[in-house]
Amino acid sequence: MIGRIMSQPSGKPDRKAKKSYTLSLRSVAFLETIRTQRRAASVSSVLEEIVQAAQHEHERLSIGRAVSDYYSSLSDAELTGQARWGEFALGEFSNTEGA
Repeated sequence: MIGRIMSQPSGKPDRKAKKSYTLSLRSVAFLETIRTQRRAASVSSVLEEIVQAAQHEHERLSIGRAVSDYYSSLSDAELTGQARWGEFALGEFSNTEGA
């Protein structure tokens, strides 16, 4: 079974929460540099992009682990069956390309 993917909370999709965090001066300077380079409206928008990118990567890795766990759990007979179905599908795909 593939693990649950985190989704946005229900409600308005663009809803924001005002938070205050303490960051090192180096981190603040980095965020300001990125804001300037991207001509972003705010440091908050840059931080939002960074968090979203980290979330997407986390989700991608989670799905990869779930797929790997699924195939690792299959018996040899099930793996052989999966391989045969894959070969069949590739053969069918190849046959439809020239049509």
